[in-house]
Amino acid sequence: MPMTGKTRPASSANSSNESSVTCPTAAPTETDALVIGAGPVGLFQVFELGLLEIGAHVVDSLPYAGGQCTALYADKAIYDIPGLPRCTGRELIERLQRQIAPFEAPLHLGQEVRTVQAQADGRFLIESSAGTRWLARAVIVAGGVGSFQPRRLKIDGVAAFEGAQLRYHADGDVAGRQVVIIGDGDGALEQAIRLTAPGPQQAATVTLMHRRDEFKAAPATLAAVQALRASGRLHFVAAQATGITTSTTQGANHLTGLVVQQPDGARRTLALDVLFVLTGLAPKLGPIAEWGLALERKQVVVDTATFETGTPGLFAVGDVNTYPGKKKLILSGFHEAALAAYGVAARLRPGTPEPLEYTTSSTRLHRLLKVDPEAGP
Repeated sequence: MPMTGKTRPASSANSSNESSVTCPTAAPTETDALVIGAGPVGLFQVFELGLLEIGAHVVDSLPYAGGQCTALYADKAIYDIPGLPRCTGRELIERLQRQIAPFEAPLHLGQEVRTVQAQADGRFLIESSAGTRWLARAVIVAGGVGSFQPRRLKIDGVAAFEGAQLRYHADGDVAGRQVVIIGDGDGALEQAIRLTAPGPQQAATVTLMHRRDEFKAAPATLAAVQALRASGRLHFVAAQATGITTSTTQGANHLTGLVVQQPDGARRTLALDVLFVLTGLAPKLGPIAEWGLALERKQVVVDTATFETGTPGLFAVGDVNTYPGKKKLILSGFHEAALAAYGVAARLRPGTPEPLEYTTSSTRLHRLLKVDPEAGP
């Protein structure tokens, strides 16, 4: 009998689809599989597991799904996805999320997996930086080249405002507030465009800052920014941050300004309510390096029959793994996810054959996918 695709908490505590702080003493959420990484390969892994009726939870260090596709080239074109002559990174992730929707896999975002501990019964106890815990029968690492961490602003005292007035991701409500954005790439410029757009979310003022008046962005984005600067709706300052100013109100410390040095050596203070630092993301292998896995050049060695690592029950797919002939392509990661799903099924249901079924003809798969093939496209 196939296993149910549903997951369940080990107690009455509910698991969350959003990043949250969970009491470390709460019983862990039980699941068939935990997928570490919500990039394209991690999301497709959920689909392949779902076809075999293996339930999964997904965890990612970024506050949104998509991995490199969303973080590095959300609006840039990809041309080598089978059946899609052209799509952006954002479009690919949106399609994958629609594809896995029937399996209702909870996404735990904005939290990094810190520990993976093998248990006496063969399961794994996993805990994240937010204190969320899972008890999984299999773990699939789809972490790409590692967890993406924002390049942080190195100024004394600024870290105290992280997550509130200091933000490393383009999120949160800033309507009617003074905003400073540091960065020269698509992410920084697109945020400047969004926050200057008329509407209920429009910031009071938006200042874009970079050490020089040169940017690395798509031509259309550059043109939009130049138009906003010409109209006076967007301010630009060529400078480097050197310090901050703060004030205390009712016992609480607030960030009030960014001290900057301009190319001519002059110093000035940019008044602000919210500071966005969007200077890019850096991949780090992170805690994976401490899990006792065999590594070659910071990549996990796998068996290409099942994509299982040297630790039984722990699999690795996508850019995080290595094997002879490895190619770091999304296409290759999709293939690896399919074989890994069968490897997980063999672990969860030993001795039970897993017949190969096709989504074109299998009524079981149609039921799982909640589709009616007679209804047409």
